Amino acid sequence: MSVLVVGLSHRSAPMDLLERAALGDAGAEALAGRLHAADHVSESLVLSTCNRLEVVVDAGTFHGAVTQVGEALCSVTGLTQEELTPHLYVHYDERAVSHLFSVACGLDSMAVGESQILGQLRAALAEGQRTGRIGSALNPLLQQALRVGKRAHAETSIDQVSRSLVGTGLERAQSVLGDLTGSRVVVVGAGAMSGLAIASLVREGITDVTVVNRTRRRADRLAELHGVRAADWDDLAHLVGAADLVLTCTGALGYVVRPDRLAQARVDGGRSGAPLVLLDLALPRDVDPGVTTLAGVHLWGLAELQDELASQAARELDGPVEAVRELVTGEVAAYLTELRAARLGPTLAALREQASRVVDAEMTRLDQRLPHLPDDERAEVRQAVQRVVDKLLHTPTVRAKQLHSADATSPGDYGQALRELFGLDPHEVAVVSTPPAAGPGGAA
Repeated sequence: MSVLVVGLSHRSAPMDLLERAALGDAGAEALAGRLHAADHVSESLVLSTCNRLEVVVDAGTFHGAVTQVGEALCSVTGLTQEELTPHLYVHYDERAVSHLFSVACGLDSMAVGESQILGQLRAALAEGQRTGRIGSALNPLLQQALRVGKRAHAETSIDQVSRSLVGTGLERAQSVLGDLTGSRVVVVGAGAMSGLAIASLVREGITDVTVVNRTRRRADRLAELHGVRAADWDDLAHLVGAADLVLTCTGALGYVVRPDRLAQARVDGGRSGAPLVLLDLALPRDVDPGVTTLAGVHLWGLAELQDELASQAARELDGPVEAVRELVTGEVAAYLTELRAARLGPTLAALREQASRVVDAEMTRLDQRLPHLPDDERAEVRQAVQRVVDKLLHTPTVRAKQLHSADATSPGDYGQALRELFGLDPHEVAVVSTPPAAGPGGAA
C-alpha cells in the first residue's frame, strides 16, 4: 500500500493558522495541479473544508511524497515550513486508511458525527475523477470510505446525538435574543453550509430568512429550495443592519461584514444598540472581530463554537462514538484483507503462467524425441504432466493465501517469498497486474 495523508485540521492547528491556510476553489485547484505534477505522486485528492485542509495521495516514495506535498501546501497557502510543519499530521498505509474511514464517519469533525463531510468528500472525489487525478489506486479506497460513512449514519445513532455548528450557534443566539421564531435572519453565502443553516432555521420554525450571495442565481435557487427569500449582494449592508441574527458562510478571502459599514447600516435602520447576533461559520472569517465594539453586537465564530462542541461531545457522545469506532476498525481490517489478497493475486497468476510454460517446454521436448506419438497418447501425457504441476503448486499457493489473510497485525510479504522461491520475474508480475490500455474505441 502506498496511500499517504497529509493535512491539518481543527485538531492539529489553531484557528488563526487554519484561517491563513484556508483555500477557495481556485486555491484548491492550484494545490491539486501542483500535486499532479509532482514526480513522487501518481494520484491525489484535495479535501478543503471550513476546518480541514487535507491531501490524499498515492505515493511513489514516502519521504519524497511527504516533501513534495509539504512544499505544495506552503506554496499555495503562503505559509512557511516553520509555520506549517508543527501542525501537520501524516498518516501512511494502514493508518491512512483508518484516518480516511474515520473522517468519512464524522469522527474527526468539529461537530462529531456530522454528515456534511460525506458530501464534501464525495465532491472532492468527483472532481479528482473528472480531472484524471484519481485513478485505480485511490478510487477504490475513497469509494469504500464513502460507504463506511454511510454505514455509520445508517447503523448507529451518532447523527441523532451530534449537534451541528449551526445548532450550537442557534443556542448561543437564543441566549441573547430569546425565542428566535420571530427573528429577522440573514444568511450570507449559498454553499453547502448555507443550505444546512437555512434547513436548520426553517426546522426551528424561523420563517423570516433572507439569503444573500454574490451570485444572485445561486441565492435564488437555495431560497426556492427552502421557501425563503433571496436578495442582491448590493443589499447586504442594509439587510445585516436591520437583522436580529446573521449567519455567514461564504468562501470570501476578506471580511464581508466590517464595523464601520455595520455601524452605519444600524443607524440607517434605526437599530443602534439593539441586540444583533452574528454567527461566523466561515474560514477564513467573514466578520471582522471589531464589530463587537458596537453596542448590542455579539459575535461567535468557529473557535468559540468548537469549544462548545468539544465539551458536548465529551458529555453525550461516548456510546455512539465507540460504536462507530468499532465499525471503522472492522471495516479497516476487511479492506486491508481484501487489499492483501488482491496484491497476492498477480504473483499467483505469474506462478501459474510460469508453470504453463514449463509444461509447454516439456511437451515440445517430447514431440522432438517422439514425433510420431499419436495425438490421444500425447494428450494423455500432457494431462498427467499438468496434474503433477498443479499438485505441486496447490499447497504453497493455498498456504500463501491463508497466511496472507491471517497475518493482519504484522503482514509478511508472501508474494515476495513466492517470487524468490520460484524465481519469478518481478517485471512479469507487474505486467500481469496491469490491464492492457483501452484502444480508441474503448476495447482493451
